[in-house]
Amino acid sequence: MVLLAAAVCTKGGKALVSRQFVEMTRARIEGLLAAFPKLMSTGRQHTFVETESVRYVYQPLDLLYMLLITTKASNILEDLETLRLFSRVVPEYCRSLDEKDISDNAFNLIFAFDEIVALGYRESVNLAQIRTFVEMDSHEEKVFRAVRETQEREAKTRMKEKAKELQRKRYEEMKRGGGKSGMGGGYGSNASSMGNYNSGNSGGFSIPAVPDNIARAAPQCFIAAVIIPEEPRSSKVPVGGKAMKLGSRAKDVDSFVDALKSEGERISTAAVDDKRALHVEPDVHTEPVHILVCEDLTVHAGRDGGLRNLEVQGILKLRISSAEHGFIRVQVDNQEERGIQLQTHPNVDRELWRACSQVGMKQSNKPFPVNTDVGVVKWRFQTTDDGHIPLTINCWPQEDGSGNCDVNIEYTLEDSSLELNNVSISVPLCSGAPPPVVRNCDGTNEYDRSHSALVWNIPLLDASTPSGTLDFTARGSPDTFFPVTVSFTSTKTFCNLKVRDVVSISDGSSVNYSTETLLRTTSYQID
Repeated sequence: MVLLAAAVCTKGGKALVSRQFVEMTRARIEGLLAAFPKLMSTGRQHTFVETESVRYVYQPLDLLYMLLITTKASNILEDLETLRLFSRVVPEYCRSLDEKDISDNAFNLIFAFDEIVALGYRESVNLAQIRTFVEMDSHEEKVFRAVRETQEREAKTRMKEKAKELQRKRYEEMKRGGGKSGMGGGYGSNASSMGNYNSGNSGGFSIPAVPDNIARAAPQCFIAAVIIPEEPRSSKVPVGGKAMKLGSRAKDVDSFVDALKSEGERISTAAVDDKRALHVEPDVHTEPVHILVCEDLTVHAGRDGGLRNLEVQGILKLRISSAEHGFIRVQVDNQEERGIQLQTHPNVDRELWRACSQVGMKQSNKPFPVNTDVGVVKWRFQTTDDGHIPLTINCWPQEDGSGNCDVNIEYTLEDSSLELNNVSISVPLCSGAPPPVVRNCDGTNEYDRSHSALVWNIPLLDASTPSGTLDFTARGSPDTFFPVTVSFTSTKTFCNLKVRDVVSISDGSSVNYSTETLLRTTSYQID
């Protein structure tokens, strides 16, 4: 492990927040933090100090210290870069940088520290990504909640209208019943005769006699208290069926989604529409023996050029849908010259693989599992050589002196053998700023208001169209437009591994099989 712990402590060595990235006892970390102030000398300008076992890398934060404890074998330059990111994260959650503020935001700081370092090594993240990960903000969740609130409001409105309609009907029925019993003109005489009814009542039920003056005033009080019903609404009220029926859910959702789109929101209708969510593309044709070759691509490049890291992780999966096709061997054609790391499944015959690049069961009398995706071969390739990057992005922002930047972005397909589908290049923008003004675009673009980004879409990128440009003007500084993120898919893999044939173990004859190839981006950033 390189990074042992990260802590925010006082100048006396008191730990306010401490996060250990290795197994370490409390006494051990408290001892290391307590020894830190004693190792520092007055007026020393260095940012690190070493002991026999560990190295302290620190930076002052007003009256506090941001402290990293690393092994002596770690790279001091990388440690200083990690320390600078930690020092930027702390003021993000603690404005006053005192002991009370640090203690109040301890959990947010620990969550942020975990996003920076994993298992003792620095993750490839920036401050904006850390903020997003800690907040765990989901645009789909916002859309779902907004749709739910809209449905609830419409249901309440319909309930009120139905209640008014029932109240009006009840009053009309009461009015019709009262007219038949003579409640209109003879109400006073009936009220005055209540005393006689009470005296003639032979049961235990009694009605108190009403004085004449109150009885005479009763009709007027009653008529004054009755609200004259409104004229029936033009909309027809359905008779029969359920007591209350809400509007069509699909109609409610569509109207709300259209309203969001009119405000510039980018939403996936599949997230809020059940029918559309259930609609999927038809599956590819598969034989009883189906082989999937899948690769995940991760690229981290610098804005000034140069590849910092490129990693490809691939796997070959085998799916047998019929038991009679379980006794087979897969012939793989490995023409990769980059020196990739290959590894087979423990149940695969390794000697057979080394001898002729065939995938077969170690025990030849046992078939491959049926109706299960079995990963039989996986590979990994990692490099920092610029010559292996498949797609380069050159983002060139230039300030115009008025608070805006003229941004020119160019993509170039370096590997002409690849065909990239659904290429999406996302450029971050200043939050709350007006939409960018696009002057030139090869492809299509859209302004993502919710994520403050300009998304550049290219449906197909191949050797016939190896490059393209996007020019726009937007508010912000040059740092605003980074990191640029890229995503795409391809039916051609990065590493040159192909399935050449599938043969039966019994007689060596070829077996019908189908293949599916997929290359996708896990993370592709230029910062």
